Amino acid sequence: MSADAKTEILERLNGALADHPRAPHVPRDYRHTSGLGRDEIIDMLEDRLLDYKANVYRETAQTVAQRVATQLGTSARYVIPEGLDTSWLPEETAARRAIVDPNDGRKASALTVRDLNQVDAVVTSSTVSCAQTGTIFLSGRPDEGRRAITLVPDHHICIVPLDSVVELIPEAMARVEPTAPTTMISGPSATSDIELERVEGVHGPRTLDVILLG
Repeated sequence: MSADAKTEILERLNGALADHPRAPHVPRDYRHTSGLGRDEIIDMLEDRLLDYKANVYRETAQTVAQRVATQLGTSARYVIPEGLDTSWLPEETAARRAIVDPNDGRKASALTVRDLNQVDAVVTSSTVSCAQTGTIFLSGRPDEGRRAITLVPDHHICIVPLDSVVELIPEAMARVEPTAPTTMISGPSATSDIELERVEGVHGPRTLDVILLG
């Protein structure tokens, strides 16, 4: 965009706002707090995720590492964010090992897009999950990592602590930092072409394994 074009656009915007219009009142009389029990909310999230073709597993602190190992397979190079709880991970072997991303793309040790495209999977935690919509929120926290590591690899193993699951979108948004680079996931990446043929893995991981931890 040329400087002249930019100036013209800004002048038009200033002209349109010259009379200082006031934003209309937005009614917010929708539900802000769930009335469901804890088990009902967890069951709802699982149902929505399965409907979106995600794989869902319920694990405890004692079984989560074995579940991650099973989903990775015996041979895998996988990415983890720098702040992930390593007690959730299986022991490394000659054929299966984790690669730590520093959560800062400016660092020399940060994995490039080419590097990420060559790994088998990524394992992260999550910020909050909304049961009503079956949506998992990632907001770049240390145990979730930067956006690239969850968008480029073809397989995402996402660990969802049960205490981070809520029913409603307002409850979920209240737990997300407003300025955080938020990614919302509702199942594996999928789209469809003009003939309504489903294509998976276009905008993110083709396989999504969700581990409900608690």
